[in-house]
Amino acid sequence: MTQNEKNSMQRLVDELNDYAYRYYVLDDPAVTDDVYDKLYDELLALERDVGERLPDSPTARVGGEPISAFLPHTHISRLYSLDKCRSFDELREWAAKAVKAADGEEIAFTLEYKLDGLTLCVTYENGIFRGAATRGNGVTGEDVTEQARTIRSIPMRIDFRGVTEAKGECIMRRSAFRKYNETAEEPLKNPRNGAAGALRNLDPSVTAKRKLDMIFYDVNYISDDSVRSQEEGVEWLRKNRFKTEKLLVSRDIEEIISAISAVDRDALDFDIDGMVVKVDDYALREKLGFTDKFPRWAIAYKFEAEETTTKVKDVVWQVGRTGKLTPLALLEPVELCGATVRRATLNNYGDILRKKVKIGSTVFIRRSNDVIPEILSAVDGTGSGEVTKPTVCPDCGAPVVENGANLFCTNRESCRTAVIARLAHFVSKDCMDIDGLSTNTLGKFHDYLGVREPYQIYDVTRDDLLTLESFKDKKADNLIAAIEKSKSPRLSAYINAFGIPNVGKKLAYDLSVKYGSVDKLAAASADELAAVDDIGEHIAADITGFFAENRELDGELRRRGVTPLADVVTEGPLGGESVVLTGKLASMPRSKAAEAIQALGGKVQSSVTKETTLVVAGEDAGSKLDKAKAAGIRVIGESEFLSLINA
Repeated sequence: MTQNEKNSMQRLVDELNDYAYRYYVLDDPAVTDDVYDKLYDELLALERDVGERLPDSPTARVGGEPISAFLPHTHISRLYSLDKCRSFDELREWAAKAVKAADGEEIAFTLEYKLDGLTLCVTYENGIFRGAATRGNGVTGEDVTEQARTIRSIPMRIDFRGVTEAKGECIMRRSAFRKYNETAEEPLKNPRNGAAGALRNLDPSVTAKRKLDMIFYDVNYISDDSVRSQEEGVEWLRKNRFKTEKLLVSRDIEEIISAISAVDRDALDFDIDGMVVKVDDYALREKLGFTDKFPRWAIAYKFEAEETTTKVKDVVWQVGRTGKLTPLALLEPVELCGATVRRATLNNYGDILRKKVKIGSTVFIRRSNDVIPEILSAVDGTGSGEVTKPTVCPDCGAPVVENGANLFCTNRESCRTAVIARLAHFVSKDCMDIDGLSTNTLGKFHDYLGVREPYQIYDVTRDDLLTLESFKDKKADNLIAAIEKSKSPRLSAYINAFGIPNVGKKLAYDLSVKYGSVDKLAAASADELAAVDDIGEHIAADITGFFAENRELDGELRRRGVTPLADVVTEGPLGGESVVLTGKLASMPRSKAAEAIQALGGKVQSSVTKETTLVVAGEDAGSKLDKAKAAGIRVIGESEFLSLINA
């Protein structure tokens, strides 16, 4: 290889690795996929021509040939497991022992996520990735170097030129887990098993398909002894392009406990089963020492399990507002996260087949966002009763048709359950916000007052209400007042109330700001809509298709006195700002904070991108805050945010 060829190869490798770092670690892509692919193909062709490949080349990430067996790997420095506690009193006792053992010295504690994946120790020498191994017994693990190469967030080159071991957790993100299971012949039971199974598969190409991620939290060994605390270690990892999560450092164990209490597991895209508290200073760690099994300077606070097993008693089919039939599993009652669970969702009939769910099956269930749990998979060989695919609607008896992966009632316009579901969406808080119209009351509207369409709600009179069971004078007056009050909704809520497929609260707001009226929105072409942020061809077709079939809805509502008001967008303090909210706000729900940002002229984003100009960080702000800091984006806390919106 000539020097010119080597220089060209190194330039391409450096450029591609930098793009990968921005994409997989910072979540801030610098080029489009086609630009990356062209550079990648150019490097691949050059490597073929010269017959060589640089050690940190991204072409080495694609899964290579299967290996025959895992070889043992001895870690430079031993990896320890952690002692555990399940109450804050136990945590306080541990902290008190640490302070006592340190002869009264003031101790700084650190707090980080206890990631639920598979621990890996990754070795670098002279700045180059040399290999990766599982923890094993702490002294010797299994060499999974080829599998680790497929994980894009593991850097192939770092700035440090000595020898180091970086420790972290290999995880499968929840989003990657869900996407994988949508088409998998053998669905994964949970993200942790997905990560562990992929790393321990002898074929690296199988590992690559799982789209694993790696989050680092420790410098396990460093040849120049330059890292002397946990805080320094995490900062060193960040500077050397390792992906990390937030680290809290505090000298007050009560602050640590408050932070643990504020953790929102549902807001994360990865599983955690607890939080890890450590003594920050390495010198103090040496003084505290070890028990036979664990370091005395660290402990894991364990959360309640989010996953358990139970049996399926039956599967019933529910009809939604679009007429879609969704299977619901009825379960033997089981305790999960402090609640008794009796039912769980399945996505569609194909989901039932992929997960091998039968009547009587033992199934893994998982809590998701504090709502009805989801069935992840069934234990092989359990259950005997096949779940039958319905041919007619369980509510109205109309024939069922298949559209893609889902089943739909062909009598959507008249099916009682579908009609009531559409009415319930229309009157909900984020839509017309009619207080007092429960699903039960809407059922009475349907059965006794002939209400089938949302606009017919405004035809209901006080006398009509008094004919219904449980309605007396005061209740009737209150509901009539609530219906009248709803005639002046914000335009974004009005658009959201229509129930346009794939158009929720945020997108409805964006559309209301861009178009300013339903007339202009309904007249927009699919091409014009597709150019709006967060709208592609599919959603654009949903919007145009909706108005083609339901244009009269707006007119009927207007004739009954419903007059939507424009969403107020000022040229205030946040005019022109693209704002990301992260972490928990003590003073208000996130939805209210988003409304306040929009009222002051700001645009709310769901993730940190190159367009983001401001991040509002509440308690337990995680990776979004780290990405913002790495990208140099302005960050403010809750108190500054409140001063801004209340000015």
